Amino acid sequence: MELRTKVDIAPSSWQIQPGTRVLFVGSCFAESIGSKFKEEQFPVVINPYGVMYNPASILHTIERHCNDSDFVPDVAILTLGTNHVYVLKETGEIVDNCQKRPQSLFDEQELTVNACYDYLREAVMRLMSRNKNVHVVVTVSPIRYRKYGYHGSQLSKATLLLAAEKLAKEVHIDYFPAYEIMNDELRDYRFYKEDMLHPTHQAVEYIWERFAKTYFSNDVFTMMSEWKPIKEALNHRPFDSESEEYKAFINKAREAKEAFIKKYKASPPTPLPRRGE
Repeated sequence: MELRTKVDIAPSSWQIQPGTRVLFVGSCFAESIGSKFKEEQFPVVINPYGVMYNPASILHTIERHCNDSDFVPDVAILTLGTNHVYVLKETGEIVDNCQKRPQSLFDEQELTVNACYDYLREAVMRLMSRNKNVHVVVTVSPIRYRKYGYHGSQLSKATLLLAAEKLAKEVHIDYFPAYEIMNDELRDYRFYKEDMLHPTHQAVEYIWERFAKTYFSNDVFTMMSEWKPIKEALNHRPFDSESEEYKAFINKAREAKEAFIKKYKASPPTPLPRRGE
């Protein structure tokens, strides 16, 4: 008897390797998943200019990052939160942060499916101008927006899902169903925090595991198994941090971390062999 509806995810045509450089831009869900990559010692950049919820602001971040940073990602993960944007009345420009200015200075607008697609496609093209082989993974955040009303929140997510589906038909772009996993596989309030909106640590861990099974190479799983005892040693909290035994213990753990980092240098994602090769 099947007691839940599991989301099917097609095998990826490419794999993330140890040291693959990953850029995360988007909603706070991007930060949740990005922190998992950082914890596992991937070279990552997470929302370099703050959390961005809509496709226009995601584009603005990527443009700015490409202009200002030497970090060139092999993989970019874009997490869409909403199609709502705020437009400064004085200039007609979409702003990424209202900077606590009076709401009367802004108009709240909703981007269409095509507008979301256009902003995202431009963001992808900007990334490809730095690395023509970059892989882009688009997700839709499962976090609902109470302020829109739950029906309004669903309409916003539907717009993003349609734009993501259109975008994912292009080369180098995948759609990862984080939204569907949360709403179909984990559709129980025990997977939500006290606000009943944000996923718990357990839910994020599960989505992370599904992502890893989809995109990680065997070498990455080997890397993580090697890193686990080092990480646990570094996170150990002793009774006496000034004891000679602990100092020797932590120094050994730090040396192991340095050796680990040298071993797993940056490595771009690799395509999987086609059938028959």
